[in-house]
Amino acid sequence: MLYDNHGRIINYLRLAVTDRCNLRCQYCMPEEGIDYVPRSDLLTYEEIERVITLFAQMGIHKIRITGGEPFLRKGLVDCIRRINEIKGVQSIHLTTNGTLIRDIIPSFHSMGVRSVNLSLDSQDPERFKKITRRDDHEKVMESLTLLIEHDIPTKINMVVMNDQNVEDIFPMLELTKHLPVSVRFLEEMPFNGIGKHSEMTLWNHLKILETIREKHPALYPIDNAPNSTSVNYKIPGYEGSFGIIASYSRLFCGTCNRIRLTPTGVLKTCLYDGGVFNIKDLIRNGASNDDLATALLSALGSRAKDGKEAELLRASQFINESMATIGG
Repeated sequence: MLYDNHGRIINYLRLAVTDRCNLRCQYCMPEEGIDYVPRSDLLTYEEIERVITLFAQMGIHKIRITGGEPFLRKGLVDCIRRINEIKGVQSIHLTTNGTLIRDIIPSFHSMGVRSVNLSLDSQDPERFKKITRRDDHEKVMESLTLLIEHDIPTKINMVVMNDQNVEDIFPMLELTKHLPVSVRFLEEMPFNGIGKHSEMTLWNHLKILETIREKHPALYPIDNAPNSTSVNYKIPGYEGSFGIIASYSRLFCGTCNRIRLTPTGVLKTCLYDGGVFNIKDLIRNGASNDDLATALLSALGSRAKDGKEAELLRASQFINESMATIGG
């Protein structure tokens, strides 16, 4: 097993396969002026499979494929099937905006996909269009229906934003009344490509829970999975559940079991750090698997204790990355 310098087990890799996205969500990326990385700078599928094979040998057994929108990258389905065959990989999970997966959903079980996180910040088509700057609400809702029909465990992620979608909190909760889904309400983070986040603390985890409890005072906490980023609850009589992710307050850092690879191969031991080393550059400069393993162990040996320390240790204190370039 892999451990960091704080004694935490590291067994989960979040892998971003592209920085491209067909939506322009306001909390994730600017409307225009996005400089996508050249395709030659992306990790190739062969490099991805090599890295995951090595990491699986070292103790990482959970893989989450993300982006950008991962299914914008051609050939991803075949890559996921090959990852599923790597010895030591126990589960594959997806994070997607749901606009491109309708025809692929029936194959998810055979691909090894164990669950899907679906981004959906409003059930109202007009608010959805305003937030995403695209008119794809119907596609996402169709994908949600298909995920449920094909028994794919699904979590719906809603970023709560002041003056944009707070009126969607209760309609989103109603999805859990008759559907076996988990709706997670996320604090907004500063990774929007412009570094503007002055109003993020207005809707923090405390205010979200207080707002829900006012209408549903009988809600009760349920057990959280080990290393869960969300604190989870049920409303009596509801089939599904809901959770709150304190992604800006960073309350879950003490049990973090995750590392990240960006589309260009930058390894991040924390969402809020500036990147530790570039594994793609090491590979293309002839590094052996032992070299790669040594680099990973070194990075985990000097890992920040939490997201706030990681942010303080950044070379630049101004966060202006897009979430799409990091991996959602």
